[in-house]
Amino acid sequence: MEASSSGSTISSVTGGKTKTHQPEGREDLQVNQLETQIWIKPDIQKTDVDFSEILNAIQEIAKDVNIFFDELEGVNSPSKDDDSLLHHGNLTSTSDDASRLEVVGEEVPDKNKTSGLYFRDGKCRIDYILVYRKSNPQTEKREVFERNIRAEGLQMEKESSLTNSDIIFVKLHAPWEVLGKYAELMNVRMPFRIEKQISRFRGWLPRKPMKLDKETLPDLEENDCYTAPFSQQRIHHFIIHNKDTFFNNATRSRIVHHILQRVKYEEGKNKIGLNRLLSNGSYEAAFPLHEGSYRSKNSIKTHGAENHRHLLYECWASWGVWYKYQPLDLVRRYFGEKIGLYFAWLGWYTGMLFPAAFIGLFVFLYGVTTLNHCQVSKEVCQATDIIMCPICDKYCPFMRLSDSCIYAKVTHLFDNGATVFFAVFMAVWATVFLEFWKRRRAVIAYDWDLIDWEEEEEEIRPQFEAKYSKKERMNPISGKPEPYQAFADKCSRLIVSASGIFFMICVVIAAVFGIVIYRVVTVSTFAAFKWALIRNNSQVATTGTAVCINFCIIMLLNVLYEKVALFLTNLEQPRTESEWENSFTLKMFLFQFVNLNSSTFYIAFFLGRFTGHPGAYLRLINRWRLEECHPSGCLIDLCMQMGIIMVLKQTWNNFMELGYPLIQNWWTRRKTTARVWHTGKTSFPQWEKDYNLQPMNAYGLFDEYLEMILQFGFTTIFVAAFPLAPLLALLNNIIEIRLDAYKFVTQWRRPLASRAKDIGIWYGILEGIGILSVITNAFVIAVTSDFIPRLVYAYKYGPCAGQGEAGQKCMVGYVNASLSVFLVSDFENRSEPTSNGSEFSGSPLKYCRYRDYRDPPHSPVPYGYTLQFWHVLAARLAFIIVFEHLVFCIKHLISYLIPDLPKDLRDRMRREKYLIQEMMYEAELERLQKERKERKKNGKSYHNEWP
Repeated sequence: MEASSSGSTISSVTGGKTKTHQPEGREDLQVNQLETQIWIKPDIQKTDVDFSEILNAIQEIAKDVNIFFDELEGVNSPSKDDDSLLHHGNLTSTSDDASRLEVVGEEVPDKNKTSGLYFRDGKCRIDYILVYRKSNPQTEKREVFERNIRAEGLQMEKESSLTNSDIIFVKLHAPWEVLGKYAELMNVRMPFRIEKQISRFRGWLPRKPMKLDKETLPDLEENDCYTAPFSQQRIHHFIIHNKDTFFNNATRSRIVHHILQRVKYEEGKNKIGLNRLLSNGSYEAAFPLHEGSYRSKNSIKTHGAENHRHLLYECWASWGVWYKYQPLDLVRRYFGEKIGLYFAWLGWYTGMLFPAAFIGLFVFLYGVTTLNHCQVSKEVCQATDIIMCPICDKYCPFMRLSDSCIYAKVTHLFDNGATVFFAVFMAVWATVFLEFWKRRRAVIAYDWDLIDWEEEEEEIRPQFEAKYSKKERMNPISGKPEPYQAFADKCSRLIVSASGIFFMICVVIAAVFGIVIYRVVTVSTFAAFKWALIRNNSQVATTGTAVCINFCIIMLLNVLYEKVALFLTNLEQPRTESEWENSFTLKMFLFQFVNLNSSTFYIAFFLGRFTGHPGAYLRLINRWRLEECHPSGCLIDLCMQMGIIMVLKQTWNNFMELGYPLIQNWWTRRKTTARVWHTGKTSFPQWEKDYNLQPMNAYGLFDEYLEMILQFGFTTIFVAAFPLAPLLALLNNIIEIRLDAYKFVTQWRRPLASRAKDIGIWYGILEGIGILSVITNAFVIAVTSDFIPRLVYAYKYGPCAGQGEAGQKCMVGYVNASLSVFLVSDFENRSEPTSNGSEFSGSPLKYCRYRDYRDPPHSPVPYGYTLQFWHVLAARLAFIIVFEHLVFCIKHLISYLIPDLPKDLRDRMRREKYLIQEMMYEAELERLQKERKERKKNGKSYHNEWP
């Protein structure tokens, strides 16, 4: 469920007056817009400051003066964590004295003091939290790091945990000067004023409002604003009504994180950055704060939202709004562009699944409605006189073909005349989905000011720098020396990594081989079972149990794959973080894809294809007879494999995504609640609440993307065999969106707001899956299903042969023509069944039938391939070639006809470029005119004419 809400505005009603609010880069344009822009409750009454508070403040100032001199003394000497500077439930402040004096003379709302979002002065908002333990031995590194943080201009307070005095929270605040300095360095785009001379152009760029519930958020309005990279020299051009709220919370925390990543904790080239301190245990956690509680005692419709987190919970993460559009602008404002793009892509994918699910359901219903008119199913159900050969050695009995009536009908539900159409449709659908996503991404990137945004030149990974610090070369871009990895070293590492990947794929193949042996062995075991239900359905029981065992092996190997992929990626020593992420992503996807789909490929293309024939069966290690298809075909096995794996995988993923954090957070709350009662406190501050939540997984959005990409593969690769796959994916994704939203808002600490302009390497993987789906669906239709043999029979061997007609009447006799005859006396000794088949006719059977196109036993070449076999084989190969070329031509034609940028967006971008040039020209002209007037006023004149 995805909303076209980019660049939208939300209006709120406070005190009967309408206020307009904009997303990041456009908010804070109204004077009254302070911390939260959408139905934020006004601050409660302000308290009076009495003499005791003034006395306490003076004591705090005196204490801070002592701390200040202590810090000056410790600049040249390593400092230590001193308990005298920290009080349980209190703080040690290193914020400037001026702000403290302002607290004495100025009233501060009690709400700010008690919300857990501000320093104890109630004015400095907490932008970032660091957590460490006093018992941790890395004291010196931590103290140097914190001293350098203060040198960068950040303000700091410390406070111990209410439940564990060993845990210390370090609260960081970035004042305006620091924010302005680093916002300029990071090219943060902010709203700027439009000159009066071009005010006529204000309405040139319409934006769509967010598609939210009108009852919850009435009076949505459209509003526009230009943005530009922040510059302190041109600060007067930017719209600044309140410096405290000019940069929103996500931007502030991103700036602080940027600073922390570049602060040294020891003298040395590589001793830098918060990540290194987190990895060596100096700090336990680092995170920005949520904006308060996501729940409220009052209804959002009557009292408004407490904060943006509360609004996101009510309008996005609540299960009751599963049918509504996503507020993408709010998601982007709260979690950043990278997470916003993930939910935009997930919503777009879910929305595009609606037509695919509808067509797939139509194909299934078409099979249901035509079931009673299917000639093949009728012949199978009426074939009581056709006795089929046993499907396994010894214990499997002879069986009537009519016993496969139910399986033949179920096969028709998935393998009917509409299957080919659906396969072509899904191949085209995958292309349309990707092409229109590019257009949608371009619109989002434009509305979120990402069109001209390029990632700054990435810094070298500390591991790479430490490994190759002795070899340096000049960077051709910056001209500075940097560590260098020799070509021979890089190639050798890539070869070792590729060998590891190949070995793991071999492990997957070995696991599939083990499943094949299990299927071969258990068919005979189930055939000799005491229960008649299992004995009569031995092949279905074998397939079902094999799929479940395969799923367990998949989940176990996934744990191993993650460790192997991490090891191989670190072995390669990628130069930057993006290179590391792309390398790790590619390995994990390759491992997971092969692990998840290897058994499906075996069932689709190998099961029952190389078994030989009765009397000359092919065997594994000359012992186990290869498994045969059911008399009604192999498609039913493929459907069972896909259905069970898809349902179990999605159920397990959903449980692990939500159930595991819920259980962990519940257990943490249970332990901490018991401790907090002993302290006499009634509630936790916000930083402690967030600390007790689960951290976002180490690989960011990798797990979320991987789950959806693998699902996309299931939805497209074998969709010809399982038309209900898009419907299952749609139902799962509707749940997935709200589940992920609930997890981000309520169960996880607030992730750092990161910028991104696309979904990265995942788009290339999606394109590869789209190409693979065309090939696999062509083979499924040609090889796995009976579509081609039926077509050949209808036009070449059936009653309508040579007449150019096709229909159910032309399929009369197809079942008999597709079965070959075998002389029972030609069985091998180890294959001869224990029963002689006398229960069917009262006398031992002389002949039985099997699925193949072979000559009868008394022909000149017994059991040789018939002419019909070669006709079917040629038709299959021709169909694969024609299908692939046709679909690929359609895909390329669609890609060519659909431009990457919508025409209106291209016009808007060109128009904006033109207007910016006009603005620059008019601003320069106005400056020159002012200078000329000043010169005339001062009686000075200059002659710049040519001599």
